[in-house]
Amino acid sequence: MKIVRLRLIVGLFPFLVTTALFAADAAVPSGMSDDEAAIRANAEKYVEAYNRRDSRTMAGMWSPDAVYLEPDSDERFVGREAIAKHFDDVLAGSEDAKLAVTVDSVDFVSPNVAIEKGSATVTYGSRPPEETTYSAVHVKRDGKWYLDRVSEVEVAAPPPSHYDQMKELEWLVGSWADGDGRASIQTKAEWTKNRNFLRRSFAVVLGDQINLSGMQIIGWDPADKKFRSWVFDSDGGFAEATWTHKGDQWFIQNSGTLADGRKATSLNILTYVDGDSFKWESVNREVDGELLPNIDEVTVVRAATDDSAGAAQ
Repeated sequence: MKIVRLRLIVGLFPFLVTTALFAADAAVPSGMSDDEAAIRANAEKYVEAYNRRDSRTMAGMWSPDAVYLEPDSDERFVGREAIAKHFDDVLAGSEDAKLAVTVDSVDFVSPNVAIEKGSATVTYGSRPPEETTYSAVHVKRDGKWYLDRVSEVEVAAPPPSHYDQMKELEWLVGSWADGDGRASIQTKAEWTKNRNFLRRSFAVVLGDQINLSGMQIIGWDPADKKFRSWVFDSDGGFAEATWTHKGDQWFIQNSGTLADGRKATSLNILTYVDGDSFKWESVNREVDGELLPNIDEVTVVRAATDDSAGAAQ
């Protein structure tokens, strides 16, 4: 089944696109000239014709000697009849496609030539919408405005993001600290670009010296549908973990390799308290099969100098 990718808007069918461009908002701004009002009305008329699959009306909005160059095949369609037939072929099988056009501006190069700029969107019942920006040249003949030339650019789709899943951990963004006066652990979490990962830096400070530092990356695994994290420290150790969310608690099952090659596992537990504090503890700690003491629960608080507004976009 042939589908109209109103690239008609994108470039697949510059003719359609051009016309589509006319589908301007029905409302006519006050104070505009009669010629601009006519061009905007043509845009509305074109959209209505497209949405009812009226290729004859669409083709009639082109000048009698209009030439349409099909961008994919370089085939030329000369005159309204040829253009109308091409539109029939293009529209076949696209009964669920709906066109909408927004006219941003209409500027007159001369009394009989105008340039329209705007955006167009084609929506489908079961497919993502297609969007383009366009520039259309109109010419006036015998008192009427006709489509003459159109150029368009497809609007790039937004980059993929797992923010819908990751926003559950957004409360971690910012600077945090905990300590007992002799030693402190300082962490800072921020978004990476497109909010697909959280990047946490950490430092263990003894007195005025950093004893250990490192980085943690937290992300959503779309294949296994779970949160994962990776840690790398300044001593050369590294670990991987899976995160499980239950109520206000996050259970983080770690498995890693220490700098000396020994294997280590642990279960860390984060308990959300409020926007400015959470609790952390580590249990079931083993190194090369040897059980180690648990690390008692500590309270981690947001640093007084925290500026969490600088998240990556």
